[in-house]
Amino acid sequence: MKEFVISDVKAETAVLVGLITPQQSEAKTKEYLDELEFLADTAGAVTVKRFTQRVNGPSQITYVGKGKLQEIAEYIRNEEENEREIGMVIFDDELSAKQIRNIEAELKVKILDRTSLILDIFAMRAQTANAKTQVELAQYRYMLPRLQRLWTHLERQGGGSGSGGGKGSVGLRGPGETQLEMDRRIILSRMSLLKERLAEIDKQKTTQRKNRGRLIRVALVGYTNVGKSTIMNLLSKSDVFAENKLFATLDTTVRKVVVENLPFLLADTVGFIRKLPTDLVDSFKSTLDEVREADLLVHVVDISHPDFEEQVKVVDNTLADLGCAEKQQMIIFNKIDAYTWEDKEEDDLTPKTKANITLDELKQTWMAKTPNCLFISAREKTNIQEMRDTLYKTVRQLHVQKYPYNDFLYDDYQE
Repeated sequence: MKEFVISDVKAETAVLVGLITPQQSEAKTKEYLDELEFLADTAGAVTVKRFTQRVNGPSQITYVGKGKLQEIAEYIRNEEENEREIGMVIFDDELSAKQIRNIEAELKVKILDRTSLILDIFAMRAQTANAKTQVELAQYRYMLPRLQRLWTHLERQGGGSGSGGGKGSVGLRGPGETQLEMDRRIILSRMSLLKERLAEIDKQKTTQRKNRGRLIRVALVGYTNVGKSTIMNLLSKSDVFAENKLFATLDTTVRKVVVENLPFLLADTVGFIRKLPTDLVDSFKSTLDEVREADLLVHVVDISHPDFEEQVKVVDNTLADLGCAEKQQMIIFNKIDAYTWEDKEEDDLTPKTKANITLDELKQTWMAKTPNCLFISAREKTNIQEMRDTLYKTVRQLHVQKYPYNDFLYDDYQE
């Protein structure tokens, strides 16, 4: 029951649907759908079409308007006639059980929302018992208010002998409601068990953290797919899994790192994302404890992303939700090898041109005015030494402040 739909099917075709509202511009909707397409690709689906609609807000019945829903249904039918089946339609916001039921009745294909898609990716990525337990709990939390939709097949069974028309459904209400309540109790019981497991895992991890000795803790944080795992591999000389996919890292990886004569603990954490489901944040709180207990947060930013400023805001807001907004931070602008800039001429008729920018030029931009920031390319290993030097100085200062009676490091610092 807990598995979602894409994990075992690697080449389904998908249609994406988003809304343009007074609160969300057309450009912003395009950016969200770009990210949704990347999510679909990560899950193994191929996007073949996008639909957008300009409205004041989502319909409580079908998310989009009736006319737009019919347009999507017509597209799906035409594709089927051309022998190209549409496997699913993915909506960019979380849908209610009522919305999913009404949309499915009209489109007659699999319906996913952004939350269920992210949950499916998490289910695919989870490797350890801790991550699998957290994902399963998040899936049940998502499923619980949508249970009734799973029993709509009862409406199609028809009545027994002598029943006709709508009256046949009357005799099915009892068993259906009974089964619904049984499933609800089973899920609540399972959720209770999963919470107990996570509490036990959390106790074990707390004990592990206490046994790590007098070492400064540094946590890599940032939006998903900004290069945190690649930086982790560079600094720790380890082999943490990294690829150009969303949520490549789910489990927090902690490594002991030594820069010059200074040892510290470096943690690679799960990436954040816009519209991250609340259920996932709640379920992954034990994983994010590494962020809460860190002495220094290294915020990694993909400077080549056209919307990196909003990604920074998403991460800052998530850190604030975790109660970590006041922690000391370093900002690392990564992927400078892929960064381009727009040369805007005074004459509006002159086309905007894009050009690569050097490291020295980057240090003259407004971004360089960000406190405690530096620019690197983890992939090309550009400016890595400056990153190591800056990290060394920052961690050494933190160490002296936190452990002033550590003779070796204190004497070294005094020199």
